[in-house]
Amino acid sequence: MALVTACQIGAGDPNAHASFASGRSTAPSTGASTPTAGASAGPKATADITLEFAGDVHFFERTASLLKHPATAFGPSITPLLSAADVTTLNLETAVTDRGTAQPKTFHFRTTPTAFDAVRAAGVDAVTIANNHILDYGRVGLSDTLAAAKAKNFPVYGAGPDANAAWAPWITTVRGTRIAYLGVSDVQELSSSWIATATRSGEAIANNLSRTLAAIKAAHRSADIVVVFMHWGTEGDSCPNGSQTKLAKQMADAGANIIIGSHVHTLQGSGWLGKTFVAYGMGNFLWYINSRSTDTGVLKLTLHPGADEPYKATFTPAVVSGTGQPVIATGAKGAAIAKRYASLRACAGLTASPTP
Repeated sequence: MALVTACQIGAGDPNAHASFASGRSTAPSTGASTPTAGASAGPKATADITLEFAGDVHFFERTASLLKHPATAFGPSITPLLSAADVTTLNLETAVTDRGTAQPKTFHFRTTPTAFDAVRAAGVDAVTIANNHILDYGRVGLSDTLAAAKAKNFPVYGAGPDANAAWAPWITTVRGTRIAYLGVSDVQELSSSWIATATRSGEAIANNLSRTLAAIKAAHRSADIVVVFMHWGTEGDSCPNGSQTKLAKQMADAGANIIIGSHVHTLQGSGWLGKTFVAYGMGNFLWYINSRSTDTGVLKLTLHPGADEPYKATFTPAVVSGTGQPVIATGAKGAAIAKRYASLRACAGLTASPTP
């Protein structure tokens, strides 16, 4: 996390090929006593706040060897960008364990606690673990993941020892603005056995819709900005499915200011759903194979707390390289990715600017 606001990526930056005019959040500040993490709270300020988001990350096969040097695991291209934001988050799609039993599913991912060193070194401040791989090695694997995150003092959200913990937000305060992050999965594989309950560990899954919407409403009451990081969609489909669009509307109505998606292994469109900014899919980011698409990128939202000015979304295109690391795409390649990304807003049913 940058302690000062990063320089704005403007139209003159060769890496910033797509920019969308945006509107400001309207979530009220309540002064609630929810515990916070990150920068120290202070008087409300109008200085810009930058939030960055990226897609799916894990350390498996070709990317496992990157943990030999965690300080440089993400590579020199993308790390300065991730580190420049006030808060950066992405989806960590793996169990962190060497124990447990592989669950009855096709793909299984696991890694070592060094993964948390790697994401921290890349400038990532917290990760969602609400996805279809966090319990690949059962509840033993989940327990180990949570213990490793705690030992590394690295924030994770979207899963926990019970439902209260799984649906609890990670709240960070940046120059007086409280930002709540919730992680929720809507992937149905093994969802009935992976969902957290009052007496069972697991992850937050949208099947419990009432709990999901209640968590968003509660976060809206205690924070200025509510971000929901979703794991959802049809793999390989660049357009959101009906379940995504329906759920996005429900979450927006409940008070989500920003909705970010992952899971489908390709980019999906971003834009405005009323006054809620939605990015349906961020694609693979640090990935073990050239799955579906190598196009990826970093989405930056610049907020203007305390001001009536609109805020801005900027997409920096990148590709998943042969090492599995994300590399910023420039020139014709970067322009092509950015153009395609911007075109995906149409099938997502989103607008370029907020609407009433």
